[in-house]
Amino acid sequence: MDGLLVVDLTRVLAGPLSTLMLADLGARVIKVERPRHGDDSRSYGPFLDDRSLYFARVNRGKQSIALDLKDPDDHATLLSIIDRADVLVENFRPGVMDRLGLGWDTLSQRNPRLVYVSVSGFGQTGPWRNRPAYDAVVQAATGIMSITGSPDGEPVKPGVPIADLAAGLYAFGAIGAALYGRTTTGRGTHIDIAMFDATLSLLEGAALSYLATGDTPPRIGNAHYSIAPFDTFACADRNIVICAANDGLFAGLCHALDRPDLSVDPRFVTNSARLEGRDAFKREAEKTLRTRPAAHWLKVLQEAGIPCGPINNVAEAVSSDQAAFRDMVVDAGGLPLPGNPVKMADWPQTSQRPPEPELDADGPAIRAEFG
Repeated sequence: MDGLLVVDLTRVLAGPLSTLMLADLGARVIKVERPRHGDDSRSYGPFLDDRSLYFARVNRGKQSIALDLKDPDDHATLLSIIDRADVLVENFRPGVMDRLGLGWDTLSQRNPRLVYVSVSGFGQTGPWRNRPAYDAVVQAATGIMSITGSPDGEPVKPGVPIADLAAGLYAFGAIGAALYGRTTTGRGTHIDIAMFDATLSLLEGAALSYLATGDTPPRIGNAHYSIAPFDTFACADRNIVICAANDGLFAGLCHALDRPDLSVDPRFVTNSARLEGRDAFKREAEKTLRTRPAAHWLKVLQEAGIPCGPINNVAEAVSSDQAAFRDMVVDAGGLPLPGNPVKMADWPQTSQRPPEPELDADGPAIRAEFG
């Protein structure tokens, strides 16, 4: 994406993640921030040497200019940048950009090739469009929380901001599609990304279960709505994950556990039967698994080709040899940050990345460049 100019009018996480992905692939991203305060996330922890890792994680490699969008001179500066931009991403509430004179109808007339992206909680249309939203609000609204947690427990918010992340990633993908479409039409388009839509699309098995039966799916802990065995299992010292998603893998699992009786048990001979009897199978399997430590069973199961793994804590995952080899922890101006999962043969990644910008660090140069 070298040569692509992106105007980033977003803040916090969903929007900045989408533009970070563009920056990591070579785009020039100009982040427009409020004077004095900047992006809200500059004040979010954790901090290292007074630098916010939260802010740096999704804003490294960008330029920063502080503009008051209600100030005529700053407004004119922004328009001069937009006139030459390929992409604009904003995450104001619906209607705000129009009131600022920066709506899609206005800007598309000035720059017909502009790809204009609006990221919001509930989208630009619909009865919920004006609801204020943060990640947890959207998680609650989409049903994600209702299906997360143990069957006998309360609804639980997943440990990561899945609504923000999903919206940012969908926005990144949509931008690529719009830019490709522009090569044939010569025109940009307006992309409307709702955190609600993005998160709802992730319901997968739970949504399919409801659509097929009309019954509201319950919380099932770590199990799967369509596949069994697909769960966590207790060994002598700790739990592991085992996923035997077809009859062949199930037979291999029973053989690896030295429990051939389970492979011919009528309760478990088909996936449908195993779904119905997943609690019974788990009890039977754990009778064997609890006799040896997790390390023993992981070695046995992996040698048998059964998808399985330890339940790592964050330190184990982030510090793993695999994460290091894949550059999934990078150094951005002295800060350790998550890397980019997109790997391209002709765009080699390194563990060294440019840092996040200071507020308005590039303001004078950008003003001089764009007039």
